[in-house]
Amino acid sequence: MEVFASLALALAVGLIIGLERGFAIRDIPADSHILGVRAFVLIGLMGGVCAELAAALGGVLFAVALMVLAALMVSAHYLETQRDQDLDITPLIAALVTFLLGGLVTRPGMAGVAAAGAVITAGVLNLRGFFRTGINALTPKEVEAGLWLLLISVVALPILPDHGYGPWNALNPHRIWWMVVLIASMSFAGYFAVRVAGARRGLMLTGLLAGLVSSTALTMTFARLARTETRLADLLAAGILVACGTMFLRVLVEVSAVHPALLPDLVPAVLVMAAITYAAAAWHWARQSESSAVVLPEASANPLQLRTALQFGGLLALIMLAAAAANEWLGDAGIYMLAAISGINDVDAITLSVANLARNGLSDIVAANAIALAAAVNTIVKGGLAVSLGGRVLLTRVLVPLLLAICLGALVLLLTPVLM
Repeated sequence: MEVFASLALALAVGLIIGLERGFAIRDIPADSHILGVRAFVLIGLMGGVCAELAAALGGVLFAVALMVLAALMVSAHYLETQRDQDLDITPLIAALVTFLLGGLVTRPGMAGVAAAGAVITAGVLNLRGFFRTGINALTPKEVEAGLWLLLISVVALPILPDHGYGPWNALNPHRIWWMVVLIASMSFAGYFAVRVAGARRGLMLTGLLAGLVSSTALTMTFARLARTETRLADLLAAGILVACGTMFLRVLVEVSAVHPALLPDLVPAVLVMAAITYAAAAWHWARQSESSAVVLPEASANPLQLRTALQFGGLLALIMLAAAAANEWLGDAGIYMLAAISGINDVDAITLSVANLARNGLSDIVAANAIALAAAVNTIVKGGLAVSLGGRVLLTRVLVPLLLAICLGALVLLLTPVLM
């Protein structure tokens, strides 16, 4: 009975892939193609039968059957190209995959894997237009950026040593580069999110996605617009607040990637700050529901700036060394002082550095307080930039909600250890 069940599933694997193929060629006459629904069903069944025979007669039989099928497919494809000049070999590859999945069904415990493989194969075949459209929509800069991201993550990261160097063993090349990859990946994802959604489709969405790249840059841009476009003050304030709220969530992502044990001490306060910021943004959005025409800036003109990533790595190494020195010489007070100073310019580097220190022995409560302090200082700086560049129109719309978020977040941060 097990053999019958395996062969039935092998046949079903061929049917799943064959149905997609049959739908794709439904308008083509049956005598104008070599691989239809029936062919894929039989190829799946053939894979199952050959695998069962190979289990009894030797594995060479399955390999020979695969080579015979491949030769048959190549010959048929050659004849087809002579007739209609169709050079697409995707159906041939799909046929070979169907044969292999049909054979995989007969292995103990692999039936689910084979069924999933059939569904994935059918899905990939069905996305032909999506892949073609997506590739045509890419720019050379975006392709280059994707390759650089793969280079620094898949190639460079695994070969870096994973142990400390320098004073206090504070500099771990693997961890530093992992953090560089993390920030670069978030910027890359933010760029394409804006690219796909379209920065001009909505100010709130633009602020949300730009917060993954640079909430400070968006704050400065929108604040300058608010000074000249006072009628859009509520909308622009909403965009700034959404970007600032996304920064809080970005901090949690970074901490979870480096030292998840910090999250219980940090999550309540950060979520409170993010919630208040988002609520204020929603309030301003509701006050001016009809948006006037305005050109919204893209979050980034380049999906991945390698020089910027390297500069961030250097900054991160310096802050990690400074954090270790501050902890060694000044204790907790030194960590807090460094967090406050670093937060003026950037919250990512100090967040990753302190989380790494907590991973190596720094108190989780001290680390959570330092990260929250850096985020608060960074938020105050952005609120100050909004008012100085945008004028009094953003004082109550941006700075006051941000200060309220920081105050309530600090209260929650102080109460969290007591409640836990």
